[in-house]
Amino acid sequence: MGHLKQRNLNTTRERLRDQVAHHLRAGLISGELRPGEVYSAPALAEDFGISATPVREAMLDLAREGLVEPVRNKGFRVTEVNERDLDQYTEIRTLIEVPMVGRITRTASRADLEELRPVAEEIVRAARDHDLIGYLEADRRFHLSLLALGGNDRLVETVGDLRKRSRLYGLTGLDERDQLIPSAEEHLELLDLMVAGDAEAAERCMARHLGHVRSLWAEDAEGRPPVERGRRTPRPRTPRQKLP
Repeated sequence: MGHLKQRNLNTTRERLRDQVAHHLRAGLISGELRPGEVYSAPALAEDFGISATPVREAMLDLAREGLVEPVRNKGFRVTEVNERDLDQYTEIRTLIEVPMVGRITRTASRADLEELRPVAEEIVRAARDHDLIGYLEADRRFHLSLLALGGNDRLVETVGDLRKRSRLYGLTGLDERDQLIPSAEEHLELLDLMVAGDAEAAERCMARHLGHVRSLWAEDAEGRPPVERGRRTPRPRTPRQKLP
């Protein structure tokens, strides 16, 4: 099928299942696996160069997360997320993350906050280098590690789940237009405010950052800003290299 780029996978079964799930999530986020389309485990396994069993197990993990849904005798359909869903996910994240950033700013040590600086810099570097997978992974680590400083593991799990469900659609197109860089740089701005102890400004920055991310989703829902969607010319899909 050629849907996924080349991956290097460990052959240990449990590790393999986790790695496949990770790469499938990355494919969902980047748009390699498209909402509404059905993918079969055997065909994806052929892309990975492995048996269908760990792929099927990984897809079942994604189904439990709400990212795909089983289609009888066919495979798994990528769950479609509409504008209302994205609005609701953003609202929930705002209700959770904005006040938590303020609380963490008031309670976390400067040393603990500074430990996140290399990750924030990694986000910016990945955006500038057009390393989409690196960007996504660093962005996930930054946000969840920051929230972990609040000491509420269930809260971190909830935000992690919301991030998976919203999936930052269309990042490939945004990356091509260098629109990820301003969003990436907001992580450093947020960290500077928190290290300085300015809780109110940090909350405003986090609210702006989440709103910025949501506006990027809206712009790239069709690959163009909303006013241009009716004039969009669909781009051909690029064939993906098959795995050895």
